[in-house]
Amino acid sequence: MANKSGMSEISGGVSSSAVPVAPAAPSAGAARRLVRRLPVAGGIAAGSVLLLAGPAFAHVTVQPGTAPKGGYATVNIKVPNERDDASTVKVEVSLPTDHPLASVMPQPVPGWKVDVTKSKLAKPLEMEGEKINEAPSKITWTADGKGIEPGQFQQFPLSVGKLPSDTDQLVFKALQTYDNKEVVRWIEPAKEGGPEPESPAPVLKLVSADGKNGAKDGSTDAAAATSDTTARVLAVGGIVVGIVGVAVGVLAGRRRNA
Repeated sequence: MANKSGMSEISGGVSSSAVPVAPAAPSAGAARRLVRRLPVAGGIAAGSVLLLAGPAFAHVTVQPGTAPKGGYATVNIKVPNERDDASTVKVEVSLPTDHPLASVMPQPVPGWKVDVTKSKLAKPLEMEGEKINEAPSKITWTADGKGIEPGQFQQFPLSVGKLPSDTDQLVFKALQTYDNKEVVRWIEPAKEGGPEPESPAPVLKLVSADGKNGAKDGSTDAAAATSDTTARVLAVGGIVVGIVGVAVGVLAGRRRNA
């Protein structure tokens, strides 16, 4: 009896520890609820891509981003409205003082008044054989109408020159004022190899007259932007595929148990 009892206890112990217990399969209702949630999850993932990609296009910028050294160029100060409940009514752009521009002419923009402020130069410039003792230092556009409303942007064209030959870029710090008195200061310098500032200053890159450097820089920037966006899309796509895989596995398991 003792042996039989002992054998019974051992047998019972082996049986309880060696035989795996299958997890309970989810109910059909749970599987259906998971499948119904897939479109919602996909929508959230797609929205995440837009949120990640959107801010890169919401800055005040100089367009186009490059111009030839030693020449003249027409550029646009592109100002998007980043607010849903306010309009941009004033834009102030400070021109570089370390490399002053002797000639800056704004193109009239309907609905906006423009004012050009000039300052005396510490070191006179020579332009076409003449010495220039003052140069434009700031341009201010003030709306005389609705301004830049939510969901819109405005471009302010400038003819600038003569562009310097001894630097690779010009920084145009900008202030954006909304009708609710909020002021956004686009004045933060970008550091090479570092993360983009929250409110970067608009930059005009200067390239050699043949444009080779400009084409190289432009293609590099475009490739980097494309690669970054693609990586984000693939990452979110992987999440969606994972959710679909879980749903398929649940349904397949339910069919096998049935």
